Amino acid sequence: MDTLTGAAALGRDEQGLAVVSTLRGDGTIQSSLVNAGVLPHPLTGENILAFVTYGRVKLANLRLRPQVTTTFRNGWQWATVEGRAELAGPDDQQPWLDTDQLRQLLRAIFTAAGGQHDDWDEYDRVMAEQRRTAVLISPTRIYRNRP
Repeated sequence: MDTLTGAAALGRDEQGLAVVSTLRGDGTIQSSLVNAGVLPHPLTGENILAFVTYGRVKLANLRLRPQVTTTFRNGWQWATVEGRAELAGPDDQQPWLDTDQLRQLLRAIFTAAGGQHDDWDEYDRVMAEQRRTAVLISPTRIYRNRP
């Protein structure tokens, strides 16, 4: 369970539902719910934790302070992944990711978190319209409770 895949498995029954926490400029914590999953990093191939967001506060925090903590739970069991976020999206372009690759990455993150879609063209349209950003987390620490 002290692995990235093991941590994310706790959220599998709820489409990868997890609490993500970022650091505000004043040193306080901002938390919200996301759907997250594990997949290979598009450039390095290393397993990472990822989610998709368009939250202004979360993205502003991550742009300035990329430290991020994500916690999955199932009943009283929980596992936490700490790491550094890398952003990839229309407002956070990466040299290794073009527009079509971003579209594919957003789909891959959605499905890694347990999502399914009947109309991928509609999904792509909404992601582009909302300027969704992929948050790719390279884990630095993984821990859990031991019930």
